[in-house]
Amino acid sequence: MMKSRRQALIQGASAAAALGLGHLPAFAQAIPDTLRIVVGFPPGGTTDAFARRIGEKLRGVYATNIIVENRPGAGGQIGVSTLKAAAGDGATMLYTPASMLTVYPHSYSKLPYSQADVAPISIGHATDHAFVVGPAVPAEVTNLRQYVAWAKANPGKATVGNPGAGSMPHLLAGRFAQIADIQSLNVPFAGSGPGVPQVLGGQITSMSSPLGDWIQHHANGRARILATSGPNRSTFVPNVPTYREQGFDELVMREWFGFFLPATAPAAIRDRASNLLRAALNQPDVAEAVAPLGVQVTPTTQEQFAERLRADTEFAGRLVKALGFRADS
Repeated sequence: MMKSRRQALIQGASAAAALGLGHLPAFAQAIPDTLRIVVGFPPGGTTDAFARRIGEKLRGVYATNIIVENRPGAGGQIGVSTLKAAAGDGATMLYTPASMLTVYPHSYSKLPYSQADVAPISIGHATDHAFVVGPAVPAEVTNLRQYVAWAKANPGKATVGNPGAGSMPHLLAGRFAQIADIQSLNVPFAGSGPGVPQVLGGQITSMSSPLGDWIQHHANGRARILATSGPNRSTFVPNVPTYREQGFDELVMREWFGFFLPATAPAAIRDRASNLLRAALNQPDVAEAVAPLGVQVTPTTQEQFAERLRADTEFAGRLVKALGFRADS
């Protein structure tokens, strides 16, 4: 047993040195056997892929073994509930989009968890959302002002897809239509995947969804990104103006995907996870690997993440209230 513990200590210290973390007090003790990273969505999506990449960076550093456990269902709620039920020993972590914790508390009358059940450790990556049109909208429509004019001239024709009712892309597009005073039929899909071909094929006129869904199609002319939702233009499509640039000052949102521990995790375990996650996220090959997805790696301190969670929860509440949206009505 003593030999095994010594081997684990040497293994962890060597891996930490490779990440430049040899000075961390956490490595004065053996690393855990297994870390379970819970993802509330099926394998194959961006959230799952990113969690797996970071998991590989943590293997041998945070824990000897890393397992990504997919717990899809209820729009990501099962993933958060799984973390809530886990012990606070650092052996279970959640990687989730923001909406489960920022939007859902406003749009559901009852949830099986609350923000008090989770401890924000670090944002992993973030994405702008894009408002996109396809061939069902005339080619001369290249910005939001022109889209609004087209929609008003063609009442009943604007059909706007999104990756799920109550998702941030849905709320952004709904509020855009409300501010612009245009008729717009909301078309929710089970994720972005089923909606993109509908836009490209002209079955629906437009869609609001993560920017990465559209970069390739915008580049080859099959779709036109009319706006992005970030505070400034995306480096992935620098020719596309933001909502704010086009007069929709309220619609500024870069949605994050973040790592959480159970709220019962003590400060020492949270600090260790924070240090190791940020070191992994800061490795250059991580950003290079996810660049084709149109996302930005965004490591944060626990305090920065907690403040972002608070601010984005308030923002989501304003959108939900303005639209009068209820997910369970």
